[in-house]
Parts: sequence; C-alpha cells; structure tokens
Amino acid sequence: MASTIWKGHITFGLVSLPVKLVAAARSETIGFNQLHKHDNSRVKQVIFCAAEDKPVPRSELVKGYEYEKDKYVVVEEEEIKKIQPKTAKVMEIQEFVKSEEVDAVYLEDSYYIQPEEAGEKPYTLLFEALKQAGYAGIAKICMHNREHVVILRPGKYGMVLHTMYYKDEVRAMDEFRTNRDILREAELKMATSLVEALAAPFDPEKYKDTYRETVRAMIDAKIAGREVVAAPVSQELAPVIDIMEALKASLSALKKPPTAADESAPETSSSTPTVVVDNTKNKRQRRAG
Repeated sequence: MASTIWKGHITFGLVSLPVKLVAAARSETIGFNQLHKHDNSRVKQVIFCAAEDKPVPRSELVKGYEYEKDKYVVVEEEEIKKIQPKTAKVMEIQEFVKSEEVDAVYLEDSYYIQPEEAGEKPYTLLFEALKQAGYAGIAKICMHNREHVVILRPGKYGMVLHTMYYKDEVRAMDEFRTNRDILREAELKMATSLVEALAAPFDPEKYKDTYRETVRAMIDAKIAGREVVAAPVSQELAPVIDIMEALKASLSALKKPPTAADESAPETSSSTPTVVVDNTKNKRQRRAG
C-alpha cells in the first residue's frame, strides 16, 4: 500500500472534506552502489567537520542559512514549524479554471486524492461537479518544506492532484515557435494522413523502459557468468531532402503486409549464452531541407 504523503482537509466555499494524498507514480531505475575498485568493498559517505577535523554524527546536524560568505544563521526545526502556513493542514481551493486552459508544462508531480470516511460524499460531489463542468481547481498546499500551487482535477475514477511549477520556474522560450507560411497545403494533408495512419488508442501497457530491462539483463548475465556483447550499431539516417516523397514512402510502408523475413528472427548457433546490451546513442533525428 502506498504511504500517505499529506493528510488534511480540502475546502471550497463552506464545504470541507478530510482527505489524504498518495503518490500516483514514481520513477523506476536500477541503482548502483559505490565500491572500492581494488577490493569491491562498499564505500560509505562520511559527514566531516572541517573546523574540528573529525567526522560528526547526523544527530549533531542543524540547518543553517549562509547570509554572507562563511557566515550562517541557525534555524531550528521548531522555528520552522511555528511559521508553517495554514496550507500545511488545509488545502483551500481558490478558484476553478477550464481544464484545457492549463498548459501541461506547468504540471510537476502527481498524487491521488483519497477521501477519509467522513469526506466520501463531498468528495464524490466535487468529483462529479468538476467532471461534468470540465473544470479543475487551483489551490495551495504546504508539503516537502515548501508551499505549492496545485491543480485538482477529476481522473477516471477519482480526484488527482498535480503540484505545479510557478511562472518564474518555467523557462520562457520566445524562440519556440512555428512558421506555417513555409508549408504547402499538400504537405500538410499528407502529414495528417500519416498521423491518422499511425493513430491508436492510448495504452500505457505498450510502453516499456527497454534501457532498464537491458541493464537488468546485463546484470543477470554477469551474475550467471555469461558473456556480455554489444548490440549492432544502428544505422544513421540521412537528412530528409524531399518531404513529400518521405511522407509518401512512409504511408506506403504502412500499407505493405509483413514479409516472411520480417516475421522470423534469425537463429544463433553460439554455444556460449550471451546477452545483448544496447550501448548506441539514438541517432534517429531528421531535419527538413
């Protein structure tokens, strides 16, 4: 069961409902430990006091803010707790906005909002109201030692919360633009046809972290004492010179049935078990000339 990240109340108008937040997603990576090269023993980090020239335990650490070079003001945990805003326990919805108006670039982390038993009915009421109206709520919440602006939206079965980047945290890119004047209508229609030909229902089950799987296979192979070999270098693609011809060729390739050679994988006759590790860089970048 996922651990509770935050527990408190959501309020909108005079309505209040007790809820808790749990993480909706997390990154999965393969972690490595640092070892001493000569004897493979585990290396540990030591917190060291430069003034006393000795290691110090974590129990003797305090928070300090450097206001001038090598000058610090010490801040105690109790002092931080005293100035926590009310958003540490109460998430007040300040306004409702149309969901399509929220640019996804502002979304940071995702959490599921789960109602406590006493908040089941107002929770469901808010969920259905937002779903039918197409709105999302904007609120503030204090967690992880900072105050976040958050967006609450109806998911498929319940409410989802996203922390948001502040305006000054999103990099403004004035040069990020498109020039439609350089396109021909025939090119646009052909590109649209290619998009529609490749269209499919969204299914997250189809997408796998192949790099993580390859690293795991390499580790398993080394544990088992098998040989590790590199994957073939992928072919570097040439720049696209004629966009229309490239689009036509792409559509034609999609319409061709698979050949027998495509359906059957080549067999290997090596007596030594091997695992293939893909160590090539992605070179599939095309540019229009």
